[in-house]
Parts: sequence; C-alpha cells; structure tokens
Amino acid sequence: MFNLIKNSLTGLFLFFSAIVFGQEVCTGALGDPVININFGSGNNFGPTVPSTGYRYVSGTPDDGEYTIANSTRGLNGGWFGIDDHTPNDENGYMMVINADNNRGVFYQTTISNLCPGTTYEFAAWIVNILNYTSTETKPNVTFTIENKEGTILKRFDTNDIPETESPEWKQYAMLFPTGNNSEIILKITNNGARGNGNDIALDDITFRACGPVINPSIKDESANIQVCEGNAKSYTLNADVSPGYLSPVYQWQVNTGSTWTDLPGQNSTQTTIDLTNATKGIYQYRLLVAESGNINSANCRVASTPLVITINPSILASSNGSVCIGANIQLSATEGTTFSWTGPNDFKSDQQSPLITNAQLNMSGGYTVTTTLNGCTSSSSTTVQVLEPVKSDSISVTICENSPVQLFAPEGITYKWSPIEGLSASDVANPIAKPKESTAYTVTVSNGGCTATSVREVNVIKNAVAEAGADIKILNGRSTILNGKVTGDNVTYFWTPSEYLDDPTKLNPKATPPINKIYTLNAVSNAGCLSSTDEVFIKVYPKIVIPNSFSPNGDGVNDTWNIEVADAFINAKIRVVNRTGNLVYQSNGIYKAWDGKFNGKDLPVGTYYYTIYFNEDFETYSGWIFLAR
Repeated sequence: MFNLIKNSLTGLFLFFSAIVFGQEVCTGALGDPVININFGSGNNFGPTVPSTGYRYVSGTPDDGEYTIANSTRGLNGGWFGIDDHTPNDENGYMMVINADNNRGVFYQTTISNLCPGTTYEFAAWIVNILNYTSTETKPNVTFTIENKEGTILKRFDTNDIPETESPEWKQYAMLFPTGNNSEIILKITNNGARGNGNDIALDDITFRACGPVINPSIKDESANIQVCEGNAKSYTLNADVSPGYLSPVYQWQVNTGSTWTDLPGQNSTQTTIDLTNATKGIYQYRLLVAESGNINSANCRVASTPLVITINPSILASSNGSVCIGANIQLSATEGTTFSWTGPNDFKSDQQSPLITNAQLNMSGGYTVTTTLNGCTSSSSTTVQVLEPVKSDSISVTICENSPVQLFAPEGITYKWSPIEGLSASDVANPIAKPKESTAYTVTVSNGGCTATSVREVNVIKNAVAEAGADIKILNGRSTILNGKVTGDNVTYFWTPSEYLDDPTKLNPKATPPINKIYTLNAVSNAGCLSSTDEVFIKVYPKIVIPNSFSPNGDGVNDTWNIEVADAFINAKIRVVNRTGNLVYQSNGIYKAWDGKFNGKDLPVGTYYYTIYFNEDFETYSGWIFLAR
C-alpha cells in the first residue's frame, strides 16, 4: 500500500489513510456525513429495508431473518438487552440480524451524489449481541464497495467478532477512492458458515469525504480562547493544510448556534474576524477545503476541527430595589466563579446572592460586586432604597344619597381601591365616590417598597321619598283612608291641608272631604338631605237620591221625575220601561227630567221600571217608579 505515489489521486488516497487495528481510517480532515443511515426512529418495530436477502419479522428474528427495533429487550433470551446506537435519539431504530446458515448479503444500498476523484471514509457500528462466552459460529462481516458496473472499489473484512462480557458497539471503517464514479453500491455480507450464534446489530452507517490534514489556529493564541465581554477585538484565523489536492480551494464558515454558514469572500487559509462589539456567546469557525469546483458541494469537501472563541459575559448586579424597614434586601450577581460585594455600613460578602435581613434606613445606597469568570474580571452596581412604612388609618364620612364625596389615601406611589363600584377610578390617590349604599372602601398604598391598607367608610343617608298613593273616589258623606308611604333615613312626615283629616301626622289618616280635595304628603329629611312631596286626589261625588213617584198633572207640584244629582254626570244613561218591557223614556248624556209622556202623549197611571248608569265608579242602579195623575 505504501509504494511510490504514481499519480495524484492515488497519492491522495494513500497520504490520508492509515491502518488501525486492521481498519483503514482517515488521518486527514473529514467532511460532514454525506450519508448517515440510522434506520429512522419510532416505537417498537420499524419498516423493512430494501435490497436484502433476509426475511423481515416484527418480533424476534430466526436464522436468516432480521427486524428493525429500538431495543433487543424482550426478544431472544440469549441476547444482550441493548438499545440503538444513534446518540441523542431515544426512539431510534437499529437493524437486528440473526445470520443465515449460508454466506450471503443481509444489507445492500445504493449511494448517489458522490464526487468523482474523491476519497471517502466508510464507517458502520456493529455489536455482537450474544450474551454468553462461546458459540460455534461468531459474527464475521464483509463490507464491499462496488461501482454500478460491479467493479469492486474496496473491500474490508471484520474477521470474527468475539463475544464480550457486556455489549460493546464497535465502529468499523475503511477508505475508498471514487475514481470516475459518482454512485456506488454498498454490500454488507455475512461470512458465518452456521446459524448457531452469529447474531449482530447494525447502526449508523456513514460516508464522509477524507481530505488533507488541516491544522487550524488563532494567530498568537491557542485553538480555543476565552475573551471577556467588552474586551473582544479582531482575531486572525489561520489553517495549515497539507498537500494532496491538485488545486485546493477554501471557504471559512461560522457557527453561532447550530448551523454553519459561509463567511462571504473568506477564501484563503487565513482570515480576520472582528468581534469588537460581539456579545456573550460561543463563536465557532472552521475552514472547508475541496478540489477546485467542489467547494460548494457538501458531499465533496472536508472541514477542519472548529476554532472556538468564547466571549464571557460581563457581570450584572441586581437587587429587589426598594424595600420597607424590617424587610430583607436580596442582592444577586449573574455569573462568576468568585464574588466580592461592598456596600453601605462597610457591608462585605463573597456570596453570589447575599441576603441582608431586617433592613434599616442606613442600609440605603449602592452595592457593588466584583467577579471573575474564566479569567475575566468585571464589576457592576445596584441601588437599594430602604423606605419608611406607609401610613395606615381608617376614616368615616357621611353623605346624602346620590351625592359625591372625594376620598383621600395616605401618601404613596401606587394605589389600588376596592371595591371599585361607585368610584371614579381605582388606581388614583383621591377618587370621587358616589356609592348607592353605605360602603367600606379599602385602599392598598405602596411607596415602592412598603405596602399598607387603609379603610375609608362612606355612610349613605337615604333621601326622604313620599308616596301619597293612588287617587281615590268616594260619595259625599263617606270617608276613606289615605295610603301614604315614606322611605329614607331619619325622616318626618305630615299631610297638608289638614282639613277633614282625623290626624295629618299619620301616614294613613281618615279623610272625609265634602267636596273634591287634593292632599299632599310631605316627607322631610332631618339629616338635611333631599325632602319629597307627593299628592293624592279625592273625587267626591254627590249623594244620590232617586225618587220613586211623581204626578205629572200640571198642578206645578212634583210634575216631573227629577234625579237631582244626575246632571253632575255628563255621560249618564237612564232608561224607563213599562210592565211589558217597552221603552217609554231614555236619557243619554246631560240629564233631562221625565214629564211622564211618551212620544208627546201622557202615559197611563201605573208602575214603571228604571235602570240608571252614572259612570264606571258606580254600579248600575235599578228600581221602580209610580206614575200618578
């Protein structure tokens, strides 16, 4: 293998390879994985893989069978209980193979988009899963790289993979040149002659470009440096690249999170970066190297190990700001390995977050902490103010119903009133209150460090309200009871005028007016709040007398049937009929006395019958009348 280099491609392959425990590994720089076959992830058993001569089962495989599983636990009792190899993949799958009695391919796949004229490192992880010390047949695997015409580009045998006391994942690797090929076929073959034993798990198959040795550095510094925030500057990055490529090209990249991105225009083995205004964080840089024309293809290029510049943060001091006398002062520093606090009253502490109990006024002032972190020293200050307690008191005021009053809180910075009903605002010092009912308002006042609660009780005196009741109708000579009502606090009342009332100072006096009358109920607030009046109208109807006889004989005495009060009712309806029910007299509206005639002729002596409707306040009157001559 180490003969004289006959051409550049062969020399590249040889220069960057070494034999390590029977494996051919890349001693130069590797690119990012072009292919990474980890069989996916999921729960329990995964899907089948293409191009295998073995049978798939979703359970424990027998000779000549395989499964895709998260773990071998619960499968064959003679196996180790192992999980898939892929780092940081809790539900990752692996291929579990129970080898056949005969030699044959158990995994095969086609790898495309490789770069011609490039050396690649192939690697795969394998573990012997048998958990006893000896078997007739030990796993023995061959990796074969062929082009699509079937020409073998590289082949590697693992030889027997022995059993171990505990499961040991082992990576097997080999280098191969692509020549003029951009597509290859990977075959993994079982060489065991029997099925007894010969059981393995396979995972994380990778292909990575192998290139020259790249030694990166930060000029005048080590490969990884610590910088203090605020002291960062410009740094020159340099990489020594060993010979090997015919026409090498370069690209610097940066990674400040999880993604590598190109630095535009930085295409030599040296570049300068400016971190003057950079904030805390980890800044990684690497150099990509490839043959001319391949630098933009992730499948063809290789990368140096990253250069790391860590910018350590400046210290930041903080406190709980303003506190009340007797409370605790909490100081805190963000980061550091050593701390030195100083403050009022010769305060000192080496804690990151010291606690000062029972704060007093003379503890107000600035507190400064000086800290060191990875060789960086910085200082920061915070101010603490110790405040006098907020005044707490209780005040009571009295107002009339529907009258506003301004409330006053103790002096402070923030205010919170409760309840908010009836207040013009709930977060001001002096809101206007107009409650409907007596209310005790509480206000919580803070001066930025102290808090206290005060009470403002607003007593509401209800206004005097008079209700004289509904209007009343009575007949002359009769009495009625006035239905007066009064509400309010500390109220007196009386009726005016007092005529025809048995007691004008009662809410329900007896009234006997001879004529229509308006009475007023007066309600007076003795507390000086609003008073009130209300009226009731009593309609007094005349006494009704209906004559039961008359003699229309022209002697001038009792010649008409006259109902004296009827003319007081403008809508009265009077009807008179004879013994047979025939109408002989009728009056609608303004009453006219009956003269005993019907259609201008005298009616005979006899008894007649009447019905009289005065209005809705009276029931219909009925009776008889005797007509004499």
